[in-house]
Amino acid sequence: ALTAAEIAAAVALVKSHPTFTEATRFAYIGLAEPSKAQVRAWSPGQSFARRVRLMLVSGPEADVVEVVASLATGELSVTPVLGVRPGLLFEESYAAIVAVQENAQWQEAMRKRGIEDLETVQIDPWPAGSFGVSHEEGRRICRCLFYVRHTPEDNGYAHPIEGVVAFVDMARGEVLEIMDTGVVPIPTECANYYPESVSLRDDLKPVEITQPEGPSFSVEGNLVHWQKWSLRVSMDSVEGLVLHDIGYEDQGRVRPILFRASVTEMVVPYGDPGPMHGWKNAFDAGEWGLGRMANSLALGCDCLGVIHYFDAVFSSERGHPYVVQNAICMHEEDYGILWKHNDPRSGRNEVRRSRRLVVSSIATVGNYDYGFFWYFYLDGTIQFEVKLTGILSTMAVAAGEQPEFASMVAPQLGAPFHQHLFNVRLDADVDGPSNSVYEVNTHPVPPGPDNPWSNAFAPVTTLLETETAARRVMNPATSRCWKIVNPRSENRLGIPVAYKLVPGSTPTLLANPDSSVAKRAGFATRNLWVTPYAPDERRAAGDYPNQHAGGDGLPRWTAADRSIVERDIVLWYTFGLTHVPRPEDWPVMPVEYAGFMLVPHGFFDRNPALDVPPPPGAPCHTE
Repeated sequence: ALTAAEIAAAVALVKSHPTFTEATRFAYIGLAEPSKAQVRAWSPGQSFARRVRLMLVSGPEADVVEVVASLATGELSVTPVLGVRPGLLFEESYAAIVAVQENAQWQEAMRKRGIEDLETVQIDPWPAGSFGVSHEEGRRICRCLFYVRHTPEDNGYAHPIEGVVAFVDMARGEVLEIMDTGVVPIPTECANYYPESVSLRDDLKPVEITQPEGPSFSVEGNLVHWQKWSLRVSMDSVEGLVLHDIGYEDQGRVRPILFRASVTEMVVPYGDPGPMHGWKNAFDAGEWGLGRMANSLALGCDCLGVIHYFDAVFSSERGHPYVVQNAICMHEEDYGILWKHNDPRSGRNEVRRSRRLVVSSIATVGNYDYGFFWYFYLDGTIQFEVKLTGILSTMAVAAGEQPEFASMVAPQLGAPFHQHLFNVRLDADVDGPSNSVYEVNTHPVPPGPDNPWSNAFAPVTTLLETETAARRVMNPATSRCWKIVNPRSENRLGIPVAYKLVPGSTPTLLANPDSSVAKRAGFATRNLWVTPYAPDERRAAGDYPNQHAGGDGLPRWTAADRSIVERDIVLWYTFGLTHVPRPEDWPVMPVEYAGFMLVPHGFFDRNPALDVPPPPGAPCHTE
């Protein structure tokens, strides 16, 4: 990962270039990662020519300048990109809030609703989307929603101000329109969740997690070794937590599995078609940045046990490096039974405890909080899980009414139906770069002479040969999954080695294909996409989803219909949940889980966790 000194050096190079002005802001600064060929040829002690990728905005228009800075030579590659917007800038978001507060029409709209103290109004800037309205032309805009806080620590989402939306040119700090569709009474019931606002249980006994001999992992820089696993850990300001060079040691050699893994995009489309909520389609990675929104984690709260933290180094929009301390947490967890058998004949009972390495980060994007958890198991399994929590996006509902596209969660308070759809980019490297993907569906066998009991069923395996053939959706009725196979590497049975992608919660986008969000979030219309590796294909919705007309990213790339057979390939997997809110989700939503697993499928010759030792001699349970 980049250091603060490297960020400062890259910024200094940019500031010396003629394109830089006092108005220039740094929308993104990240590592321009070395090529895969360089990484694969690397040996300890060898240095890389470090390069930095930057995205600059130099004025209020819809233009970006992309820069790659070589720290070794001081050279800059400068490429203007016209007609695109970076993610929303913090400085401009604050300017939008100030512009709204000073707007006389907005002030009048608040007073019309009985709000005299305007300082009690919470203003939330939202990405505006792309709907062909005149405000969008050539501008970087946002839409603002409003809530009332009875006290500074009050939960504003309990008191939404329905009927008012502000369009703001955030780059110029100019209110373009105050839309007022009419007064709806503001819900008055408070819904605070701090300990002092709740009658707490007093019968929950402590659970302590101790590792008297320390953890089983070791860390050198960002290189992690745990049991037979090795991986590198970093954080990108857009993608958040990124893992690199994931491998498993088997019979004395580290066998690669994934070259790189990250969340490249996520979208939260809302299903209420009205003017207040129908435009809400937040791309929390590309429009805000999962790394920029990363929490600083604290011992005993977000993680438990013997913990190793990784800091993350980012840059402000003015080019000043800063550190998010404890941005990534790593620890071990007991995970129940790994394997077990009780042999009645010999009288022996053998059991092994499962344990997993946990690498996690948490991002807060507005009202929602997302925990991103990578799990590594002793048997070679990899799991990715998103833990969704936080506060619902709410709407005021007039007394006696029942919204058609929202759930009631409190008196006069609704929460619109919506989805959370994540896309993870898996740069496959299963025993090397020559991989193919097979779809596996299990079907019943028709009755007949070969199936006299009518009970037979068997998996049917289909090679996905091109990109369009690999645009796939999940089918739980056939236990559909996908195998990443290396046909040039076989196990002792003569079968090509593989890892199996096992789906978890797998909805796809429910919005109509002609909708604005479907055009922008094409990745969410399929659960699986497969592409040949290309270094410039980084994010599922393209590099600039903010206010984009749509069609970029996976739909555009896969239209080339390139071959994906025995290639260096990338899997793009979309998963998530469709959220029909319930009263139990209010005022803070208990965690919901979504994710998938990568399970070895003939990658090993037998159970790779056979060598895990039995539990210590002390009894497992005492009274």
